[in-house]
Amino acid sequence: MSVILTHKICLAPTFKQEEYFRKACGTARVTKNWALNEWQKQYESGLKPTALKLKKRFNALKPVDFPWTYDVTKYANQQPFIFLQTAFNRFFNGTSSYPQFKKKGHHDSFYIGNDQFKVSGSRLKIPKLSAIKRHETLRFCGELVSATISRVADKWFVSLSVKLESVEIC
Repeated sequence: MSVILTHKICLAPTFKQEEYFRKACGTARVTKNWALNEWQKQYESGLKPTALKLKKRFNALKPVDFPWTYDVTKYANQQPFIFLQTAFNRFFNGTSSYPQFKKKGHHDSFYIGNDQFKVSGSRLKIPKLSAIKRHETLRFCGELVSATISRVADKWFVSLSVKLESVEIC
């Protein structure tokens, strides 16, 4: 039986790395808000929107309307569609409230899949960036599943999800 645990670690990014993080958070926020707005328009007009349909439409518009999305990881403008689909599934099942638009500077974060980052020692490596210093090493030994970089009170954190076959602390 496997278990997924998450370890949240404070980062010490350089100014350039912080700028990248802010761009990626902004891309994720704009993408989510665009998708939620489109979902509402389609639903009100009698259509049945899905994350996949919205993502295809966004990707068609992206080169002209959102060219700056190419400056950051691909997950910053792909994952919000999946998160929105999950949020609407929970809403329609009655287990959550209606999804809300994301405000700038409020719970800034973006997701990164395991193919877009590497962890070694006290460093985190993301494409298009030099290695980012972490304040502590990873506590769990296992397969890295995903990472979410977030900002809380002007400090940056990475939450690393690790799949473990049994609970082991490194």
